[in-house]
Amino acid sequence: MAIFKQYTKKDGSKAWLLQAYLGVDEVTGKEVRTTRRGFKSKKEAQLKLNELVLEFESKGLEKQSKTTFKDVYKLWFDNYKNTVKESTSMTTERFFNQVILPVFKDIYMDKIDVKFCQKVVNKWAEEYSSYRLLIGYTKKVFQYATHINVISDSPFDKIIRPTKKEKKKKDKIKFYDTDQLKIFLEYLEQKVLNAKDKTLIQEYYAELDLALFRLLAFSGMRVGEALALNYSDINFEDNTITINKNLSQTKQGYEVSTTKTKNSNRIISMDKKTLVTLKKWHLTQRKLLLKNGYNNNKKLFVNVKAQYMTRNEIYQRSNRIADACNLHRIGCHGFRHTHASILLESGESFKGIQERLGHSDISLTLNVYSHLTNKSKEKTAQRFANYVNF
Repeated sequence: MAIFKQYTKKDGSKAWLLQAYLGVDEVTGKEVRTTRRGFKSKKEAQLKLNELVLEFESKGLEKQSKTTFKDVYKLWFDNYKNTVKESTSMTTERFFNQVILPVFKDIYMDKIDVKFCQKVVNKWAEEYSSYRLLIGYTKKVFQYATHINVISDSPFDKIIRPTKKEKKKKDKIKFYDTDQLKIFLEYLEQKVLNAKDKTLIQEYYAELDLALFRLLAFSGMRVGEALALNYSDINFEDNTITINKNLSQTKQGYEVSTTKTKNSNRIISMDKKTLVTLKKWHLTQRKLLLKNGYNNNKKLFVNVKAQYMTRNEIYQRSNRIADACNLHRIGCHGFRHTHASILLESGESFKGIQERLGHSDISLTLNVYSHLTNKSKEKTAQRFANYVNF
């Protein structure tokens, strides 16, 4: 679609101009229109139009060379966020905003070469334990850029992924041994007893701490799985808990969604003392919520306003309790590691631990917990000797 017009220049001479629609820019999604002047004849203007159309089809009027990393990222992320959970897209967006975009955002895509990318990933490997994720996310943007013809090939396909940061992440796993866990839980039990003579809110949170942290330690479930539990998920007759939900954060607040992986949907057996603790907690919870005008017949763990507890709130409560007990801090996920490590020490198989924790692949269980088997190995010879008894 083009318009050709003859016009009069300031010096009184005649010339031709063209106004044309060339198409839609694949990168920006916007219509591309152009106006050119100064042609001696209509034929000359028509020839120029043919040249512009050919140039646009092959190079997009060189828009690609003016496309920044941030331009491509925005297009990629708009598609990506519709393919994952909102909590996942929020985490991805945070990686980009805090680390990746500050490095790449205003650089034109065709100016980013392998040498520059290699320097970046080497630096990430020095500074971030999650550098593999950073590389993976950045690579997706470059691959998308090749898909929409902004660049011909991705420099991230040619980098060498550093291994320098392969420091034993396993050594950094935080957990309690049996003696430390006993100290932690006994402190909470005493706190519940002391709270009986105090306010109902103090009693409420004392029993909540005991119920929640005992459940985490004795079930091995993820904190999001625990916070998403309903009372209907607990079978007090069969001593089991059904885990099929996860509480995740969104920009609007929190939402209950399916569990992390397919294998995370599971029914696990529980000890009777933990279930009794949950029953006592339920009674205290109902008493205070009804007194304050809230009706909660569904959620297992809520605050005094019948709202879901946040992960950060649980994390901070865990730290305060650890400090009060003179124990090291293990956060929330540390109770999952505690459960696994104690199971290993008791002689449970990796397969059994995989099923209980809801790992999708036993290799994940092996990678995370194989280094915790030293005590079990030390007992192996003695168990054999005790069994044969000669």
